[in-house]
Amino acid sequence: MILPADAQRHKSDFGRLIALFSKELSHHLHKEKTRLSLDTEPHPEIPDFDRNRHVPSQIVILIQRRIQELYKGSIITGDQLINLNGEIQSLLDICGACERIKNTPIPYSYSTFIKKFVAIYVLTLPFGFVFSLGYIAVPVVMFIFYVLASLELIAEEIEDPFGDDVNDLPTEKLAANISANVYEILGLEKQMAVKA
Repeated sequence: MILPADAQRHKSDFGRLIALFSKELSHHLHKEKTRLSLDTEPHPEIPDFDRNRHVPSQIVILIQRRIQELYKGSIITGDQLINLNGEIQSLLDICGACERIKNTPIPYSYSTFIKKFVAIYVLTLPFGFVFSLGYIAVPVVMFIFYVLASLELIAEEIEDPFGDDVNDLPTEKLAANISANVYEILGLEKQMAVKA
């Protein structure tokens, strides 16, 4: 642990900010208004919160400011500052990677080609099966069409893993687990973790 045992206030600040980052990243990826933008209560943990800017980035900037304050106050060393800056940068890297996943759709030409291929394949398939299977070719072709069409629909469904569908990533649950783990690692009380 980098922070000394008596730095409880700093631990709770970092615990709140890291937990807040995971929650706000989840909201950001869901394309919903963030909790802070809708909240009427003041947030002392983020004094200069700007509702019109990228919220996860703002939280990372605040964490970096707190780390700089610790360095200026000689609570952490220069080596620790360098290590922490790398870890904080990884938060933005994770956010950027998730945004790239969210904003990179399956190319339209690929999706169109697959649909056309499935349609042409299923329309010509009965001619290949009719002489060998007879009337049984109808249910066989229907089953093959069902499988191929389902694969295409599944591909479209997993294109955006950050939605609100049942089979999308449970980002809110992941954020809650991250918050609980952060408070446990920092040795903060569970009551504080619930408040945050």
